[in-house]
Amino acid sequence: MSTAVDQVNTLLGKVRPYVQMHGGDVQLLRVEEGTAYLKVYGACVGCGLADATYNKTIGPLLIKEVADITSVEFE
Repeated sequence: MSTAVDQVNTLLGKVRPYVQMHGGDVQLLRVEEGTAYLKVYGACVGCGLADATYNKTIGPLLIKEVADITSVEFE
């Protein structure tokens, strides 16, 4: 049985190529009490479109697909 960490990492592996195409990257830092904490790197830091990519696409995807995740925070 896969853990929430495994499931989040699997989903991030699917979206990571898209993020990397735009000069950025995303990594799972930890999962605590239903919250996935992610770190963004590269061109994503300070990019105006990063909010849409992370808060409106990747965050909701993780909440929808990983039963144990109820919120996503980006650091």
